[in-house]
Amino acid sequence: MSADLASWFFENFGWIGKYWPAILSGFFTTLKLLFFSLLFGFPLAVLVGFGRVSKNRLVYAIASSFVSVIRGTPLLVQMFVYYQGLGSLFPAIPGIRQSFIWPVLKDGYYYVIFALVLSVGGYVGEVVRGALLSVPRGELEAARAYGFRGFALVRRIWLPRAMQAMMPTFAGETVLCLKSTALAYLVSVQDLLGQINIIRSREAITYTPLLVVAIGYLITTLVIEAVYRRLEAGFAKTVKPH
Repeated sequence: MSADLASWFFENFGWIGKYWPAILSGFFTTLKLLFFSLLFGFPLAVLVGFGRVSKNRLVYAIASSFVSVIRGTPLLVQMFVYYQGLGSLFPAIPGIRQSFIWPVLKDGYYYVIFALVLSVGGYVGEVVRGALLSVPRGELEAARAYGFRGFALVRRIWLPRAMQAMMPTFAGETVLCLKSTALAYLVSVQDLLGQINIIRSREAITYTPLLVVAIGYLITTLVIEAVYRRLEAGFAKTVKPH
């Protein structure tokens, strides 16, 4: 029985021993795409969220237009617009190929990060907006009565209370961002799915490599959810209504 199981495993998954460095490389590329997208996307989302609740008409209009464009167009189309559109314009600029920034401008990796950052900003920005509006006005008025104004009110009271409310949604948005990174291989970025597709082509195998991809994403998703549960519990202990 054990011999049959070992034989079945080697027959269907023996290719992993040959390609595991490429698989790990692709997996780390996927994690880096996710990390940088969240690192720059969440601060952008906070700005967008505050813009969406701003009483300044210009700020509100800019934030609302940004959200409408990002949420109203497919992410894949945005990636192609940045990579093939902007990417084809930059070489026409005199001296750009000789500049220090050319290695960045010609690499699809950075266009994917740019697209994902804007996507996080647009989608999570709406989450931030809803969370900001969910904070009871009485708490904000009480904070103002204690002397909190402007940035101090935002940093000490409004944003922490809003983050407590939106933490569960953050977990879901992070998982969606992780899944969105799977589009990266379409613009020549060798993430996990990109490396797996190369293996599928070379070895003429279809299903087992995709199963490895699915397991990789599932494990990463479970880790993300566990991290956010810990963060949510921490906010629940430290952030108290005023």
